[in-house]
Amino acid sequence: MNIRMITAAGLLLALAGCTTTSTALPTIASNPVQDRWEGQSAGRFFASFGPPLSDRDEGGNRVYTWRGGYKTVSVGGKKGAKKGKLYLSCKADIVTNQSYVIRSIHILGDQPGTNGSSYCAELLAPPEKAS
Repeated sequence: MNIRMITAAGLLLALAGCTTTSTALPTIASNPVQDRWEGQSAGRFFASFGPPLSDRDEGGNRVYTWRGGYKTVSVGGKKGAKKGKLYLSCKADIVTNQSYVIRSIHILGDQPGTNGSSYCAELLAPPEKAS
């Protein structure tokens, strides 16, 4: 009888440990570009930012490789430092379903932006202006 009680208690402890693992998982970093465009029409995206470079079928989805947002910015140095130019652009794979609705956007090429760590996020998902 004691063996059964010890076995049951051990089993309960093991099961209780399984329920706490969900809080220990790391959170996935948010993707503002994904959040902004998921569920939107790919036609709207391409009308706003230019046509894709190429496309391919992949598992029932259509994947468009897009590059754009070409921008040249002047970079000022500290006193006595030489000024220069920085050439910015963004590259992404845009996955759509058969209805031409964006399912996901995977950033392939990004650079630090003028106001943050991601030029693609600045370009494709700018913060909304307060009214």
